[in-house]
Amino acid sequence: MKLPHSNIWKLFIIKGGLWFMIIMPVIILFFQDNGLNMMEIMSLQACYSASLALAEIPSGYAADLLGRKKTLVLGCVLSFLGFSLFSISYSFWWFLAAEIILGLGNSFISGADTALMYDTLLEIKLEKKFLKYEGRSISIGNFSEAIAGIIGGSFAAISFRYPAYAQVLISFFIIPFAISLKEPKMQQERMKKSWKSILEVMNFSFRKSKVLRTHIFYSSGVGMGTLMMAWLAQPFLKELGVEMKYYGLLWALLNVVVGLVSYQAHRIENKFSEFQSLFIVGFLCISCYLLISFNINVTGFGVLLLFYANRGYATPLLRNHINRHTPSNVRATVMSIRSLIIRMSFALIAPWIGWVADQWGLNNAFLIMGFLVTGIAIYCLSWFYKNKKELAHNK
Repeated sequence: MKLPHSNIWKLFIIKGGLWFMIIMPVIILFFQDNGLNMMEIMSLQACYSASLALAEIPSGYAADLLGRKKTLVLGCVLSFLGFSLFSISYSFWWFLAAEIILGLGNSFISGADTALMYDTLLEIKLEKKFLKYEGRSISIGNFSEAIAGIIGGSFAAISFRYPAYAQVLISFFIIPFAISLKEPKMQQERMKKSWKSILEVMNFSFRKSKVLRTHIFYSSGVGMGTLMMAWLAQPFLKELGVEMKYYGLLWALLNVVVGLVSYQAHRIENKFSEFQSLFIVGFLCISCYLLISFNINVTGFGVLLLFYANRGYATPLLRNHINRHTPSNVRATVMSIRSLIIRMSFALIAPWIGWVADQWGLNNAFLIMGFLVTGIAIYCLSWFYKNKKELAHNK
């Protein structure tokens, strides 16, 4: 596939490197091997999400003000430092420090990478191809995580520390590619150099543009649901009695499913109206949570595969819808607002879900998540249904 700009393939490599998470297939087992229970593990992830969320809008603002490239480079460097500390940590508090650094690093990457890709395409008048390339990017990320899953499972069979050490090397590898990116010329004026501009962007996102506000809420709700499932999948495999040597292979399978669907996301979208696409991703997210809560067995793994397939379609689709309704000079900030809502929601809910899993069982944790996503979906889809003409106009 011939790419129209060097930024695109570099962003693909960065995405692949960031998602080459050798530690992920066994991270729950890794934490448990260091004496942590599910509530402590989910509390760590809540703190990670909170640190990421608190820096989301300032980092998105920095990307709009100073440039996407600089913030991406900073994010990659912080990720390297965070994984370095993570690899030598053995207790809750050291893991917490590492998670906070990683959260800050990812906050500078989140939003800036998507905005850089969109503005690169906008500059060469190919912005309508964004969903195609964003889908490719997510697909690469998931194929990368799939390969990493197989390697990580093999490493963990020797020692849980080996995947953590390998993660340090991988995070260092992507820094030169971030440095080599080219900042696209803005199609519109840059944001005014004032922190008041952040409030102006939030006012535009949540008051002036009702369609953008609803897209942000809906994308955030579905995004929070997919993020929570990523952390519940490994306890689910453990309850199934899966041997550790198969964790990497099953993790790889889940990510291959996401990658295959993401790769075809732009073609799938063309078969449906915008409202139909939005309804499908919400309906499948909710249905899978509710079904899996009653099927902690092999059938439940089939439902988990369906959930991950839906994730492969939902992620690029919902980002594309937000980009359609967002001016170029505030795009990174708006994408960061979306990420902030996802991460803060996760930070508030994750420890509670972890406690439910410890005390009442994993099936009840899935059930509660299904009800939470249902509430968000009903609110947003009702608005989308009443305003289908506006959605069709902007497609």
